[in-house]
Amino acid sequence: MIIKIKKGRTTEANVGGIVILKKIKINNIRSYESQEIIFPKGSTLLCGDIGCGKTTILLAIEFALFGLQPSQKATSLLRNNKEDAYVSLECEIEDKNIVIERILKRNKKSITQDYSSITIDNEKYEESVTEIKSRILSLLNYPSEFAKKTNLLYKFTVYTPQEEMKQIVLESKDTRLNTLRHVFGIDKYKRIEENAAILTSKLRELIKINEAKAMYLERDKDIVAQKQKSLELLKKTKEKIDKEHKNKVEARKDKEKSLEEIQEKIDEKRTLTTEKEKTTILLSEKERQIKQLSENIKKLNEEVKEMEKISFDEQELSSINQRIKFQEEKEKEFQKEYMDIVGKINAEESKKREASLLRNKIANIEKCPTCLQNVSYEYKTNIQANSDKEIELSNRRIAELSQKKKESIDNIEGAKKVLDEFRSKKSSMEIMKIRLDNIKEKKKQIEDVEKNRIEIEKDLLMLKKHFQNLETAIKGFDKYDVIFKERYKELEKTKEEENLASIRKAEINKEIQFLENDIMERLNQIAEKESIKKETEKIRELEFWISNKFVNLILFTEKQVMTTLKEEFSRFFSQWFSILVSDLLSAKLNDDFSPIVEQKDYEIDYDFLSGGERTAIALAYRLALNQVINSVLSNIKTANLVILDEPTDGFSSQQLDKMRDVLSQLTAEQIIIVSHEPKIESFVENIIKIKKENGISLVENLITT
Repeated sequence: MIIKIKKGRTTEANVGGIVILKKIKINNIRSYESQEIIFPKGSTLLCGDIGCGKTTILLAIEFALFGLQPSQKATSLLRNNKEDAYVSLECEIEDKNIVIERILKRNKKSITQDYSSITIDNEKYEESVTEIKSRILSLLNYPSEFAKKTNLLYKFTVYTPQEEMKQIVLESKDTRLNTLRHVFGIDKYKRIEENAAILTSKLRELIKINEAKAMYLERDKDIVAQKQKSLELLKKTKEKIDKEHKNKVEARKDKEKSLEEIQEKIDEKRTLTTEKEKTTILLSEKERQIKQLSENIKKLNEEVKEMEKISFDEQELSSINQRIKFQEEKEKEFQKEYMDIVGKINAEESKKREASLLRNKIANIEKCPTCLQNVSYEYKTNIQANSDKEIELSNRRIAELSQKKKESIDNIEGAKKVLDEFRSKKSSMEIMKIRLDNIKEKKKQIEDVEKNRIEIEKDLLMLKKHFQNLETAIKGFDKYDVIFKERYKELEKTKEEENLASIRKAEINKEIQFLENDIMERLNQIAEKESIKKETEKIRELEFWISNKFVNLILFTEKQVMTTLKEEFSRFFSQWFSILVSDLLSAKLNDDFSPIVEQKDYEIDYDFLSGGERTAIALAYRLALNQVINSVLSNIKTANLVILDEPTDGFSSQQLDKMRDVLSQLTAEQIIIVSHEPKIESFVENIIKIKKENGISLVENLITT
């Protein structure tokens, strides 16, 4: 890719898109307490005295974008004696409005990133530090391999402190080349070479392992052939044993069939025996029933005789019923008389209470409640005497009535006693009458029981005859018991012979199966070894290709890429250096990317250069590196943004004038310069002045020129 340096805002290097910084808010970052800075497009100068806080703004921008870096200490950002710090960066990436927020917090042991978020077109994501960084790298279109690296790509394309750029120029050859490989993203060739060496070592180790695994392949084949011959002999022996076992099975089945025929006879005998036992039980039951019925008949006859001795008079029963009725009426009269006496006693008790109440009331009264006149003693005495007479009369009447009440109770008790005697006698006579009425029923019952006994006696005779027939039949089956025992012994012997044949059959089957499994396992091992042998040949070819062809190809490719980059880098470096210094000096890069300064074809040692010339080398190196990276990684979104921190340190007045040409040659949409040189103010479009009062940095104003 060819990149020409010329005036204007567009080159092939920045076609990847644009990033515009719009605004940053910082709280408690280094010398700032609370400040908001707005960044316009075009070139902007951050100016002020040394140590006023210009570089802090650049560090805050980097912290907002990528968070704390591995080599960066949080104490270098958090303001002294403050518990937390806050940074908010607003920018625009390809027409998307982005706001990034980060918070530092001090705890007992350290300072950590306490919070991070990103807002993309008003959609906010509160995520971990790693997740936020991944989102930002994606938005900037930085290659994914830079996610776990330090921000070298950002440093060498956007912002590199001048001292760090001088440092890379002065580094050793190997350190500088490794750094540039890392920045250009071509350190992958070295990793490929190292990984290829590791891989070939692993492949050679695997070849040795596989050769060990595939040993004794031919010996294993001979062993399998011998075992296959043994297997054929065992299979022939198995055929004979199978035939013998089959004959034993047939013999056992014949014996079982013969035994089953005898078993049927035994079962018939068992059935007859069971029937005989049932008949014995029935005989015993019938005899018991006959005996029971005979006893019932005897008992019923005795009961009839006893009942025939009983004499019963119907007129006497009628007379007792009339007497019971008379006594019941008499008891009712006594009860009525008793209730009258109790009522009279209660009335006399009531009169007695009223008289006693009046006597007590008069004794305590002083004035008449009606006329309110005093009650005389004579009147009270008279009333009390009358009350005493009334009480005495009631007591005599109560005593007389109580005597009558007692006599009435005796009469009631006497009537009840006589009534109970009559009722008991009536009950006895009624029972006698019922028993006399049952004599006919008892005689009928005797006849029925007698008939039942006769029927049972007939059944008993039939059962005895059936019992004799069963005994005769059972004796006819006794011979089969002996035959059954003989044939059972023969069957057991046949089963034993069959079991022995089965064992021999199982043993040879197991032996054959074991041998077959062994042969199969060995065949699998042979197949595996043959497969390993083929695979080892492929691995050996692969190892040869990697170690003798692939690595050389990678080394050649890396050399070609580095040569191309060096040529393009050297051309850009020479052009920028020629702008910054006098025409007497020229510069280029050697093969290890070290700057070489010449004067009239004589190389000048770096130590003999002036401070301004050394700064010119670092700045030219920085600008050339920026263009090369943007050329290699043409789609990154930061190609239009350049930040220069004290780029003119040590410049003479004539070199400062050349910065105007540098700025006019830069094609970035937004350039931010940090410098304390007043002369730079005439070269830029915008000026942000910063001052420091009482240890606190402040932005004075924004000037557009």
